[in-house]
Amino acid sequence: MALHETEKHLHIVEDKTTALNSPCSDLEAALPPLSDGLSSSSEAGTRPSTSKLKHLNARIENLAGFEARGILRVLPEERRAPSLADDLQVAIMWFSANISLNNMAAAMLGPLLLELGFLDCAVLAVLGALVGSVTTAYMSIWGPQSGNRTMVVLRFFMGYWPSKLPCCLNVVLMVGYATIDAIISGQVLSAVSDGKMTIIVGIVVVSIVCWIVAVFGMAVFHKYERYSWLPQIIALSVLIGVAAPYFDASLPSKGNPATLAARRLSFFNVCLYVPNSWAAAASDYYVYYPERTSQRKIFFLTLTGIWTAFSLVFLIGIGLATGVASGVMPAWASANEISSGALIVAGYAPLLGFGRACSVVVALGVIANSIPSTYSAALGCQTLGRAGKAVPRWIWSTVLILVQVVLAVAGREHLFLIFQNFLALMGYWVMIMVAIVFEEHLLFLPGRKRLGKLDWADWEDKSKLPVGWAALAAFVVGWTGAVLGMSQAWYVGPLAVLAQGGDVGLWVALGWTMLVFPPLRWIELRVIGR
Repeated sequence: MALHETEKHLHIVEDKTTALNSPCSDLEAALPPLSDGLSSSSEAGTRPSTSKLKHLNARIENLAGFEARGILRVLPEERRAPSLADDLQVAIMWFSANISLNNMAAAMLGPLLLELGFLDCAVLAVLGALVGSVTTAYMSIWGPQSGNRTMVVLRFFMGYWPSKLPCCLNVVLMVGYATIDAIISGQVLSAVSDGKMTIIVGIVVVSIVCWIVAVFGMAVFHKYERYSWLPQIIALSVLIGVAAPYFDASLPSKGNPATLAARRLSFFNVCLYVPNSWAAAASDYYVYYPERTSQRKIFFLTLTGIWTAFSLVFLIGIGLATGVASGVMPAWASANEISSGALIVAGYAPLLGFGRACSVVVALGVIANSIPSTYSAALGCQTLGRAGKAVPRWIWSTVLILVQVVLAVAGREHLFLIFQNFLALMGYWVMIMVAIVFEEHLLFLPGRKRLGKLDWADWEDKSKLPVGWAALAAFVVGWTGAVLGMSQAWYVGPLAVLAQGGDVGLWVALGWTMLVFPPLRWIELRVIGR
């Protein structure tokens, strides 16, 4: 989305009764009053520390290009006019954000962990990415028509209080992905320097750039994503040219038929989980689009950008992993023992200094992936409640970056383990959430519209939002199915045992949720009326 004119809509409003863009009025109201003994200005009713904080916040939010708005709804009259540039930005943003090394590393799990061959992995990766991209594309349609962020939109489908559960999980999800981004970038930069620069330095460098862009918000974020894909696609094209001759396209899958079926399902799920995870944030980036923006256009442009990006990097990651698994490239195998980042650097090795330069480019490319994660995580913190909303978005972004740095430093030697355990757990709940939204949309939303019971301006009015007991019950039932069907290194559910160790948790969760939610929601509407 080209938002170079957005700043004129994001002015600072100091009147508390009309504050739309700055949360500092909420912040002041949320802080307790200072005792007389601590303030000489208590007679004026002003707390000095609060006044200083408000002044600092106003100065920061008044910076050129700074997005002061948090989760407050973007009104139709505040949106941008339709433009071809904005339409193209939909696909460009998703493509730019996802041609990154963290996604490449996820695809390596197929040959290296599950012992699947090139053909199996390639087909499963492309199809899994398609299914995961469809869910994200679907959730993206709610941004323009509502003007609300994804976790706020969820209140209209799950209720005010129950929607806080996926909101909490979404903060964990986005912080987790940004942490993975920082780790693999640090690994590559360390490998480029032959270990002279520690992984920690790379983590800090990536985190600082991510923090700057995420703090400034939507306008700077979209400008960054609009151009960051170009050096990435050039560097990845070079990697394909130099490393593809050593990809082992003839590598076979290992295991008996039952084991192979289970492993294929597990890898398909892995390749689905990553693009599917963006469904929990997809609406965040479209709230400034016109209210009448075509839902089909948003859906297909999002699908095009995200699926193309994931298919590309998945196939590159699979190719590198087959070179290791087949023993064709001993140097790659040695590099992989150091880290996934070192393996990527080894792929560029024949190009010597130019290859190292390309490695640095792709290492810094993960910033484009971690920026939207951090941005959406900060919005999630504001959505959790009044206290969270009172804290300006830029403060949440700063806090979350610090958390990501700490987590990345702590887990810098365990990237594959994090992928293996983190992706599946996050993928389960996102699919459950999408199922609830889809069924409410398909079965019940038309009736709510006819009765005049759906107004996107009611995002904070608990009396006009669904109670959410049906959604909460369906969410719990779906999660129960996920636990029974999951297959992880630390736990294999009874249904997964019956499936020869295949990870069926996602599909059991999806099926149970879709079976339980409609009758419970019908009862809820009949009894409570909303």
